[in-house]
Amino acid sequence: MSIRCIIVDDEPLSRDVLNTYVSDHPDLELVGTCKDAFDAMSALESRQVDLVFLDINMPKLSGINFYKSLNQKPNVIFTTAYPEFAVEGFELNAIDYLLKPFSFERFVQAVNKVKEKIRTSEGSANEGHIMLKADKKMYKINYADILYFESLGDYVKVHINDKVLIVTITLKKLLEELPGDLFLRTHKSYIISKQKIEYVEGNQIKIGEKMIGIGQSFKEEVLRQIKS
Repeated sequence: MSIRCIIVDDEPLSRDVLNTYVSDHPDLELVGTCKDAFDAMSALESRQVDLVFLDINMPKLSGINFYKSLNQKPNVIFTTAYPEFAVEGFELNAIDYLLKPFSFERFVQAVNKVKEKIRTSEGSANEGHIMLKADKKMYKINYADILYFESLGDYVKVHINDKVLIVTITLKKLLEELPGDLFLRTHKSYIISKQKIEYVEGNQIKIGEKMIGIGQSFKEEVLRQIKS
């Protein structure tokens, strides 16, 4: 498991300690170090982040108010020298709350909670499925096997890992039945699995062997969701 994380702390010494701890943990990948909330905003807009180590008592904008302001909230572990902030931190569904100075062992305990949450989330996605009709049969199609859906008027072509099905449903109706955290409409003719995205190049997304276009009217929302 690789968990992409950023450190947000206005104190250089605290950033150094966290940097060392992250480097020593085999499941963490540090993708940014920020000295305040505004640096963190830029980092979250420009890269995929799974976890934020977030100091609470920072100048200009506190860690708590910064986290409240986010529309798409990554996993967060609050770090602070002030225990009175703990309750408010947990009210924001923080994974954990590290009181400075904290040991590497306590840091690992917090990261383990993140790993467990991610495993549970991925497990739910892998267990999910949708029932769709094709060839007068009802097929159980696991979400984890789906690459993308392609519109064929009143039908939809379902591109699965090892086969293609043509099912009796419109793309618009299908979108209403799919979980929004797993699937994304990128074009009037395509819905893709977010988990199967390999990369984005210009106005196209690579899914398996296919480059799928991003429609102009969908572009802003597509890029926002991919970045988040």
